[in-house]
Amino acid sequence: MANTAQARKRARQAVKLNAQNSSQRSTLRTAIKAVRKAIEAGDKAAAAQTFQSQVAIIDRIADKKIIHKNKAARHKSRLSAAIKALA
Repeated sequence: MANTAQARKRARQAVKLNAQNSSQRSTLRTAIKAVRKAIEAGDKAAAAQTFQSQVAIIDRIADKKIIHKNKAARHKSRLSAAIKALA
């Protein structure tokens, strides 16, 4: 348990920040799942359109340092490659 006023405040802030970061991470996962679902449907045009709209979300979360920029790039690269692989 936090003993000082400063430590108590930091504990309160940590709870709020953790909730905010968890929400952002959930948004990221949802965005990736939306693109994966479009890819599995087999429609290349729809998948590309969904990918373009979700790239902004992935980049925004990386800019806030919720995830590392390289992880964001890796997700985008793999999704893009999966879309290109559609016949």
